[in-house]
Amino acid sequence: MSFNTSISGLNAAQKDLNVTSNNIANAKSTGFKKSRAEFGDIYAVSAFGNSKTSVGQGVINQAVTQQFTQGNLDFTDRSLDLAISGEGFFAFQPSLDSAESVFSRAGALGVNKDGYLVNQAGEFLKGLPTDAEGNSVSTSLATADPVRLPAEAGEPRATTTATQLFNLPSEAEGLPVSAFNWNDPETYTQANSQRVFDSLGNPHTLTSYFVKDAGQDNTWRVYYQFDNEDPVNFGSNTHGIDTDGDSTADVTVGYQMLRFDGNGSLTDADGNLLSYGSGVPGTSMDPENPTLTLASPGTGAEDLSVQMRISRNSTQYAAGFNIGDQGQDGYTTGQLTGVSVGSDGLIRASYSNGQNQALGKVALVDFRNPQALKQVGNNQWIETVDSGEPLAGEAGTGTFGAIQGGALETSNVDLTAELVNLITAQRNFQANSRAIEANKALSDTIIGIR
Repeated sequence: MSFNTSISGLNAAQKDLNVTSNNIANAKSTGFKKSRAEFGDIYAVSAFGNSKTSVGQGVINQAVTQQFTQGNLDFTDRSLDLAISGEGFFAFQPSLDSAESVFSRAGALGVNKDGYLVNQAGEFLKGLPTDAEGNSVSTSLATADPVRLPAEAGEPRATTTATQLFNLPSEAEGLPVSAFNWNDPETYTQANSQRVFDSLGNPHTLTSYFVKDAGQDNTWRVYYQFDNEDPVNFGSNTHGIDTDGDSTADVTVGYQMLRFDGNGSLTDADGNLLSYGSGVPGTSMDPENPTLTLASPGTGAEDLSVQMRISRNSTQYAAGFNIGDQGQDGYTTGQLTGVSVGSDGLIRASYSNGQNQALGKVALVDFRNPQALKQVGNNQWIETVDSGEPLAGEAGTGTFGAIQGGALETSNVDLTAELVNLITAQRNFQANSRAIEANKALSDTIIGIR
């Protein structure tokens, strides 16, 4: 029996050496989780045996369990490298037509020829569906699909709102109404241009001409022009312009009135429906938000309807003309320029026109008993009966950790501890070998008795 006991010790030491060697070999494997060999003694006593004098019969390997402790984060500055800081696994789909999933902590991703996000084994990253704002629609793994980058260009958007915040110089010289001519800088105080977009993404220039009124204190006229065409004709505030010098008005233009109080604050702005080319009559609008309806000439796009919002914080002070802020909500066609992943797992595609598109959220999965997961290689696991079903969710919610973009989780192997354990296993092996040697010497002595 002593031989069998020592042999079981040799086997246990060998198993310990194998596990330790595997840990050391995978010290640089991304997302690898070290294992630990666990042992128990063999102790058999019959129903009528005397346990006080019984001797154990050796050792047995009870299990090799993985240790799912957090590995360090190695920052790579590559946007498609992902790491989980906390609990959870990435979910991958082996093929597009597969109903199975494999799970991993390794998040070194790339893009395949069809635009899908895949790992180094070519398996497809699964993402939870989201709405246009990036909010999750479902957190069920059954609704998660492979994440694919859009092949098409970013769609354009027609401008619907343009804004201006400015200061008009109070000391500017007033000009008569009939004097304005957009081709003569001497007939207006200041001009400001901003870019707007039609429904096909074509850029157009919307120019505002500011003229201080000579007939009324603290009052300004604003004329609007689309591209290089005649200024917009709108509303009841109109007058003719002689553009060819024959003393005859051949162009009729409209204007918006801005009125300031003695403190330089904007108090009133006549709002009108401004039209270009389409002949839409002027109508009274919200004084703070006059709307310009502009036909889009020569592009084939739909007519623009732009709400011109002049900020109530606009002023008339004794200072130079200044545009404090301006903006508009349209944009042209965009090309895909990059992909980023937030700490909540939201995957966004970025376009050259400055827009972003939500593609989904990285699906994270956890298990009630992760140590019962079955290893399948490539630092991946699949579920088993003992592990329980996968529980899916969003990063940063519940027990799920946050996602760190531009980083990879390194192996959680501690090389110093493994080398010490290697020495211990070696000593155990040697000690059991010596026990076998001693048993053999005793056996030889007995056999040699004459």
